[in-house]
Amino acid sequence: MSAKYEPQGTVAVITLDNPPVNGLGYATRVAVAEGVEKANADAAIAAIVITGGGKAFSGGADIREFGSPKATMEPNLLSLIKVLEASSKPIVAAVNGVCMGGGLELALGCHFRVAAPGVAVALPEVKIGLIPGAGGTQRLPRVLGVETALNVIVSGEPVKSEMLAAVPGQKLFDQIIEGDLLPAAVAYAAAKGSEYAGKAATLPLVRNLKVSHPNPDAYFQFARNMVKGMAKNFPAPAKCVDAVEVALKRKFDDGMVYERETFMALMMTPECKALRHAFLAERAASKIPDVPEDTPQRSIAKVAVIGAGTMGGGISMNFLNAGLPVTMLETKQEALDRGVATIRKNYEAQVKKGKLKQDKLDARMALLKPTLSYADVADADLVIEAVFEEMGVKEAVFKTLDEVVKPGAILASNTSTLDVDQIASFTKRPQDVVGLHFFSPANVMKLLEVVRGKATAKDVLATVMATAKKIKKTAVVSGVCDGFIGNRMIEQYSRQAGFLLEEGCTPEQVDKAVEKFGFAMGPFRMGDLAGNDIGWAIRKRRYVEKPGMRYSKTADLLCEMGRYGQKTGAGWYDYVAGKRDARPSAAVVKMIEDHRAALGVTARKISDDEIVHRLVYALVNEGAKIVEEGIASRASDIDMVYLTGYGFPLHRGGPMCYADTVGLFNVVQTMKKFAANPLDDASFWQPAPLLARLAAEGKSFT
Repeated sequence: MSAKYEPQGTVAVITLDNPPVNGLGYATRVAVAEGVEKANADAAIAAIVITGGGKAFSGGADIREFGSPKATMEPNLLSLIKVLEASSKPIVAAVNGVCMGGGLELALGCHFRVAAPGVAVALPEVKIGLIPGAGGTQRLPRVLGVETALNVIVSGEPVKSEMLAAVPGQKLFDQIIEGDLLPAAVAYAAAKGSEYAGKAATLPLVRNLKVSHPNPDAYFQFARNMVKGMAKNFPAPAKCVDAVEVALKRKFDDGMVYERETFMALMMTPECKALRHAFLAERAASKIPDVPEDTPQRSIAKVAVIGAGTMGGGISMNFLNAGLPVTMLETKQEALDRGVATIRKNYEAQVKKGKLKQDKLDARMALLKPTLSYADVADADLVIEAVFEEMGVKEAVFKTLDEVVKPGAILASNTSTLDVDQIASFTKRPQDVVGLHFFSPANVMKLLEVVRGKATAKDVLATVMATAKKIKKTAVVSGVCDGFIGNRMIEQYSRQAGFLLEEGCTPEQVDKAVEKFGFAMGPFRMGDLAGNDIGWAIRKRRYVEKPGMRYSKTADLLCEMGRYGQKTGAGWYDYVAGKRDARPSAAVVKMIEDHRAALGVTARKISDDEIVHRLVYALVNEGAKIVEEGIASRASDIDMVYLTGYGFPLHRGGPMCYADTVGLFNVVQTMKKFAANPLDDASFWQPAPLLARLAAEGKSFT
């Protein structure tokens, strides 16, 4: 049973009981329908209250049933709402905490609605590529008006109950109840029970309300133009506009048919599948297979960051934003002052934009303690090293931390490529060492790679995953290997970009093709932003460690010209001081052409399709190796890394999801063509064992 039935005088209270958010799973739907039937059959009951147990009315569909037969088994949500509407006794929704998606649609099927203040109300289906599917697009305009309802539906964002109750003429909430919600809701229902005794036919139904707008055609055209500009890769927002227009212009039952047909059609689109995949992948990433959810966590009350540079400052801001005190350590006063000034400048910029209030800035800066002494980090619960990416420098820091920091503290490295096990070996407490790879700018980027060393304790992992959530990061666990998940894959992507230059492309052509596919930024613009000297340092190490791995020399030649990217005003592109606009560089084109001539290569015309798939399938093939080796627990973890840290287009769901959409058989066939190119790296294009096996079996990664 996932809904409780309890008579309170003349009122039957049905409490949704399906933690954590009272998802409307099959058992819950059955229990509510049975409760309504039971109440209607009991002469002693005059009215019904439906409310949510715990801290939520209902968050909507039960995601645990996504894709299973139970999701559509009768009574489905549409059928349940018909049961509510047909009740001969008034039903009052007592809305608490969270009322989203199907939960809001359920409430709209009740005769009356009362709510506590502060309830988060939303129809978030658009965020997974759908429109509401149980009457949301047809009923919400009837209670909130066309414009407010459409804003709620198209944005998918939660709005507080008291704000919606203040909308002129609204009929969503009959009362906002301060204080204890349930007793007041029961009293309200009892009064309605008396008022409508023997008058079931006159019970108010949202479906019977009229929808109007003074200038509908102009408004809906405006709405379509706005949506087109904001969501060009996603069909659902435009369909939301269409469905609300239908609510205005057609009969309710016709609108319901239109909504359902549209919902089902969107369910089959690749964009919807990609968004649903990302939604579930983010939740899966937080679960570590061999670390139980009830693993005890260490207390994190004080944080220390070693290094006040770009990364150290950005990392510190995450914790300051979450209200945690941070001690930031540097070796020189000048560097420390510069780091503190940068943090303050970043916050002041937010204040100017109206995103932060001055008192919040002051409170956050008050939590920051700059220091030149390791003694000041001795009592930290979590210490994050963010110093230069060189093993000797890391060794000195971790040996000092091992001597200074209290027992039980977590020692983390922000390394992006180096061996976390080797770093842990510099201490006498390897079980307390973990990699926390933040992405630049660290105070903005959502991704946090949590690198699990061979000795990293389970409670350390549980603690840092919970801490990541507290600082609003999407944490993905990686095993130890060179580059972890993201940078190991991006190296193969970048190698292919270099080969494309040698074969006939310009940096601009490659970037434009990839950006048209949906990437936030192409590989060469990305290199200029990150600093081309970083990749150069990695390649120099590769030439020693992996002499058999081939790279295009164009990137080395670029660095030899001193063109490190935006920071030097010149990289793959030219830049004007103070601006980030990438301008094609004649000097770079000549360098590439001269290099091509030295190799004896005649430039050929390369299609955008080849560019995109050489780069993306390079990610896919390396990603398959990473899953096979156990560096990533699941393919969807790789997608989360690329969606949140590398600008992979959300509407394509990540590289592994995209490969599934194309079909792994087709991916392998295309890779065989790439392997036949004498100027490419044929050995790399041998399908990873996992990819080959799944393709042969007709299966997918996700």
